[in-house]
Amino acid sequence: MAADASQLDRLFEVIAARKGADAGSSYTAKLLAKGVPACAQKLGEEAVETVIAAVSGDGGGVVSESADLLYHWLVLMAASNTDPADVYAELERREGRSGLTEKAARGER
Repeated sequence: MAADASQLDRLFEVIAARKGADAGSSYTAKLLAKGVPACAQKLGEEAVETVIAAVSGDGGGVVSESADLLYHWLVLMAASNTDPADVYAELERREGRSGLTEKAARGER
């Protein structure tokens, strides 16, 4: 099987299926049981670790930490009852627009 973005959808299905499962049954179930704040904190930690790997020039670390970051992003999506497809749709909506134009449309500087 070739690696592509559909892996995120498959992983999200697994993560979402763990909601409400026994917290002792998996790391994902344990994290989800802690709620949105804990999931968000973990996502932030993984983001920082990804940044550190990038700044230090650790390409392998960037790959590994990015995988952790995406996993924890999906956990947060599940915890907050947000469908990643909504994020994909927002990205599609923005596709082809200048970042400066997008920020101006939101009133940002």
